[in-house]
Amino acid sequence: MIDDGIRQLVEGRNFAVLSTVMPNGQVSGHVMWVDCDDEHVLFNTELHRQKMKTFEKDKRVGVTIIDQDNPYHYGEVRGTVVETVRGPEARAHIDKLCRKYQDKDYDRRIRSERVIVKVLPERQRVRGAPGVDR
Repeated sequence: MIDDGIRQLVEGRNFAVLSTVMPNGQVSGHVMWVDCDDEHVLFNTELHRQKMKTFEKDKRVGVTIIDQDNPYHYGEVRGTVVETVRGPEARAHIDKLCRKYQDKDYDRRIRSERVIVKVLPERQRVRGAPGVDR
């Protein structure tokens, strides 16, 4: 179940940083658009990208969602990539995300295939209060 505080951050126009462990052991961070369903944090990427290759080797990820109005208010999710979804559902999802963040359908060239990445949280926490400066 997605924590209510995480859900509120995800429902805003807030960006997330997706942290992955690459095959050589280095940690990599990716600024991403973010979404969720009742059980998972969701990202959308393309099949050919390095992060997809990374998930094949190590499914552990960290996600930090930062409140655009107050960066001291953020949520952290630690979890595992448990599923990927391709095809028309993934293509429709990138349009949904683009409308959320840019008020239009996704119009960039797709090199390979869009993929929804589902992360099952193992730990969730929210820090800072919305609208309160530190």
